[in-house]
Amino acid sequence: MPTEHIVKSFEDELDALSTAIAQMGGLTEVQLSGAIDSVARKDLRLAEQTVASDAQIDAMEHEIEAQAVKLIALRQPMARDLRETIAAFKIVSDLERIGDLAKNIAKRSIVILDQHDTPSRLKQSLSRMGRLALGQLKKVLDAYANRSLEEAQEVWMSDEEIDEMYNSIFRELLTYMMEDPRMIGACTHFLFIAKNIERIGDHATNIAETINYLITGEWVVDERPKSDQTSTVNMMSK
Repeated sequence: MPTEHIVKSFEDELDALSTAIAQMGGLTEVQLSGAIDSVARKDLRLAEQTVASDAQIDAMEHEIEAQAVKLIALRQPMARDLRETIAAFKIVSDLERIGDLAKNIAKRSIVILDQHDTPSRLKQSLSRMGRLALGQLKKVLDAYANRSLEEAQEVWMSDEEIDEMYNSIFRELLTYMMEDPRMIGACTHFLFIAKNIERIGDHATNIAETINYLITGEWVVDERPKSDQTSTVNMMSK
């Protein structure tokens, strides 16, 4: 009976760790959505709320890391249980970085509020790119919750789409700046916003790779899909 109690207690601690990560992921989703909407709608209040919410995500990262350290110190997990704990460290680190990038997007949306009017086409392009990154984040968090290798693979394979959208927006911004020098200041901020969204996609892909390690015990060694999709056939086939 004592052994069964210890095992149950350990399982409860692992479940609590996963639950905390899911909560942090939910907060990160809300922050990213707010950042994207603040740009699309030129919403100052929403941008300020998004910036302020980053402190809560940072605090959650520290709390979860402390949980994981305590679990390792007291339980000395092995095999799959150890991978669960290692994955927790890596996932919360990527979530914290996504939160920082969302905060940076919101900060830049505040700066550009009073600048030259933004072409509607550009706002639409940034909004689509942002929604795609948000979709990636939601899907990879679902993959973690479900311990689904297939869902993680879908996120990993979709990284190229965000890269292509970033390249397209980059060219579009250059065109605006060449056609109207008054747009240079605003377009510079939009360029950083687009780059931040592209980096968010990279962090979602990092989480997908961590899920692959959690489930299979092996890290992804293939290069991430970019322009040439022929090199990605064997991804996560282990």
